[in-house]
Amino acid sequence: MDTAPLSLNGYQAAAIRTDRTRGKGTGLDLAVLGLFGETGSLLSETKKKQRDARSYLGYEASVVEEMGDALWYLAVIADHAGLRLGDLAGRDLAGGPEPTFADVQPQRALPLHVPTVAFEHTLLQLAGAVGRLAALGARGDLAGSPDLLERLSAVFGLLVSAANEAGVTLEQAAMRNLAKAEDRWPATRVAPPLFDEAFPDEERLPRALTIDIFERTGGNDRRYVVQRCNGIFIGDRLTDNIMKPDDYRFHDAFHYAYAAVLGWSPVTRALFRLKRKSEARVDEGQDGARAILIEEGVATFVFGEAKQLGFFEGQRPGDLGFAFLKSVRQFVRGYEVEACPLWLWEEAILAGNEAFRFLREKRRGRLRLDLVGRKMLVEDLPT
Repeated sequence: MDTAPLSLNGYQAAAIRTDRTRGKGTGLDLAVLGLFGETGSLLSETKKKQRDARSYLGYEASVVEEMGDALWYLAVIADHAGLRLGDLAGRDLAGGPEPTFADVQPQRALPLHVPTVAFEHTLLQLAGAVGRLAALGARGDLAGSPDLLERLSAVFGLLVSAANEAGVTLEQAAMRNLAKAEDRWPATRVAPPLFDEAFPDEERLPRALTIDIFERTGGNDRRYVVQRCNGIFIGDRLTDNIMKPDDYRFHDAFHYAYAAVLGWSPVTRALFRLKRKSEARVDEGQDGARAILIEEGVATFVFGEAKQLGFFEGQRPGDLGFAFLKSVRQFVRGYEVEACPLWLWEEAILAGNEAFRFLREKRRGRLRLDLVGRKMLVEDLPT
């Protein structure tokens, strides 16, 4: 395990790998807006802690995350301008060996339980410095401005001061930021092992599964969906369960996508009677009724968000919102699937919505689940 101090330039090189501001208008201006937004988020965290001191939990973690995000934007802005992050550390460090975060913040950090007056004042100064940086860009070519290095150095210095007063280290913020980026946009995509690999065959989700889904019309023109696997009808008839029909009856496509891509679906396990009964704690804690309700909650939440965005038509891996994906994973805290990275959640959500759009248009379709390849395909049903 590498325990060497993280260098400023090393962090910048890793951070710009996930820079998605390039090619989107004037990337430098977009990155400055991002830095401005993260500074505002730091102020917002302080406000919430002061207002809801007893009920607001996770304050330190939020401060570390927001500082990491601000540092990321600062690294990206410097890169766009042809500067190294180490150049912002000041003359004392710039001319020496590769500067590290420990060099700019050598003192030991103490836990921050409440916002201090000094921290609040420094955050306001930081907001002002970022505002002056944004104003510089509004007057012309930000990247070519002779004042850019001075403005960026001022922002960096205030970020260091804020970290000191917050009782956290920028190195900690930087490391968590890189882990966050890897969770969302990894250099290589390798899915974790399937959760039931160590269980008997009869308790495993099938590694390949074909499900036929089609709509039928009953009395009073009431529409419902039925499913078939290996020629046998499975599950209950599904309706929308809402006053205004919205085709939610096809939502099992989401559950099958979770099974195929994440290797997790208590709903699918219950449907095919594949609960892991050989281990009582897993049977109850991971495959039981509460887990089923959690998955249904995830599906309902995803459906509600996707419904507003055309069920993510045209969206590709990397396009779904970070906050949305974090909210989805928040649903499953304490369950095995919490270990799945955000990028894999995104692939499962996109696969489920692709199948849902197909089923909604065709009113029938065939789903092919491939748990080895961690994918699900949808195709026409043979007539």
